Amino acid sequence: MQLSQLLAKNFSVSLDDLTRAENYQKKIGGRLEQILVNMGSLPDDQIPQLYSQFLELPLVDISQWLDVVTPKISEKDLSLLLDNHWVPLLIKDNCWSFACRFPLELKVNEWLSQNDIEADIYVASEADILALSSKFDALIKNETEQEFLGDEEDRLRELATEAPTVNLLNSLITRALRQGASDMHLEPFNGRYRARFRVDGVLHEAEMLAPRMQLPIVTRLKILAGMDIAEKRRPQDGKIEMKIANQELDIRVSALPLNDGESMVLRFLRKDNVQYDMSVLGLSNDIETMIREDIKTTAGVVLLTGPTGSGKTTTLYTFLNALNNDDVKIITLEDPVEYQLPGINQVQVNSDIGFDFSAGLRSIVRQDPDIIMLGEIRDKETAQIAMQSALTGHLVFSTVHTNDAASAYTRLLDLGVEEFLLNAALVSIVAQRLARKVCEQCSEPHPDALDLVEKYQLQEMANKFNLPEIKLSHGKGCEHCSHTGYKGRMAVTEYLNCDDEIKAMPKDSDFIPKAKEHNAQLKRRTLMEDGFYKAILGLTTIDEVVRVAG
Repeated sequence: MQLSQLLAKNFSVSLDDLTRAENYQKKIGGRLEQILVNMGSLPDDQIPQLYSQFLELPLVDISQWLDVVTPKISEKDLSLLLDNHWVPLLIKDNCWSFACRFPLELKVNEWLSQNDIEADIYVASEADILALSSKFDALIKNETEQEFLGDEEDRLRELATEAPTVNLLNSLITRALRQGASDMHLEPFNGRYRARFRVDGVLHEAEMLAPRMQLPIVTRLKILAGMDIAEKRRPQDGKIEMKIANQELDIRVSALPLNDGESMVLRFLRKDNVQYDMSVLGLSNDIETMIREDIKTTAGVVLLTGPTGSGKTTTLYTFLNALNNDDVKIITLEDPVEYQLPGINQVQVNSDIGFDFSAGLRSIVRQDPDIIMLGEIRDKETAQIAMQSALTGHLVFSTVHTNDAASAYTRLLDLGVEEFLLNAALVSIVAQRLARKVCEQCSEPHPDALDLVEKYQLQEMANKFNLPEIKLSHGKGCEHCSHTGYKGRMAVTEYLNCDDEIKAMPKDSDFIPKAKEHNAQLKRRTLMEDGFYKAILGLTTIDEVVRVAG
């Protein structure tokens, strides 16, 4: 089978893309598969499988080779092999075992022929090659030290622009995007450099990189993010704008010095595929109906509560998007502005020049807005201005960090806001967590459904909330969900309407239990109950609900 046929049949490359790549190859040259990678038509991490199938060679299992004794080989020969991404794994008699990125590399095949060497060849990814070649670091350490005796900054820049560094970083970012990761973490771990992806709020190990790749990768990220590459003692923040696999991407980069290197965290902000739609949030129908009524009001404060990473800002953006039209002026005050919303005036706070939330809010109210969104209420002054703005005819959205809805009252009182101001201004409070959804492609009935129904008294809950049947499910794991059993996330919420009874309650130490009892009488669910409600419908799992809301 020809390479182009294999690409079309097994790797889902379209005929149009193949034709364009072949035409480019005829004019400019280069390898067809690499041209397709550069076009964004073929993921870089599928190249090893492509070579394995096309050349009928096995893929390397690096766990079998990491502890094997390094074969003895001359510096000249080792340099030739490693420079061309071939790693010698074992030498037995005159038969050598190699892991390689590109099995048809001309220079290495000529060297094998000249030295009459038989070769067992394993196909490997860029990261596998780097991990295996790290076993030879001791042999090339002296040479590397000599290279750094010159201008260190120039050498760092050179390392950061070398092909292995560029390819590896691009490959990691592409893989993270394909898996739907929100963040990528790079950090020293057990003498190696570990890459992990946060997918649907949970970290998964993606790759263990060679220790010698830490400095080049950190340096490249710092260069791209506009950081100081010579500064390794203090934290730094930066931003990268790039296009990978036809996706417009903003990447927020954070560098944190550690004892044994630097931790780099990349937050991916996709420009193209962000949806701010109520239906995407996964709110229960009854809660969505109540929230829609609340945000139609012309004045008051609607609060979102929850820990960092619980999707509060995304939910607020969704509310704003539902209200965004030519009749209203909406201004937001954020730290930082992560996504641009068309038709909405977004302002970023800058503490370095004294432009914090309270100063920004004072300026915003002079701009005659109808709706204001505050990224977070952090202090007394901001809280008081927000409440007073609501009393003067503005609809205000904001967030506070509390565990449940009723605790938002006590949090604001602790900040120093007067009780009468809270009673007059607050419309509703929504506590939120994000639970992973069961993968639709591999969902099946949960094998322990009967035990879970009994343990968590789910039948009583189903009766209480008028659910006709209990459909507990789980994902068995498939390619679509990277074998996790989960794909995507949904909001698990607790809704508290600041009605007359809530306003009449004294805001003392008994307020939180009384507010919860009031909600229960109105058949409104707690965070845990809303999670179980969604698990009964088969949308998430009991384990996931306990993890995020327990």
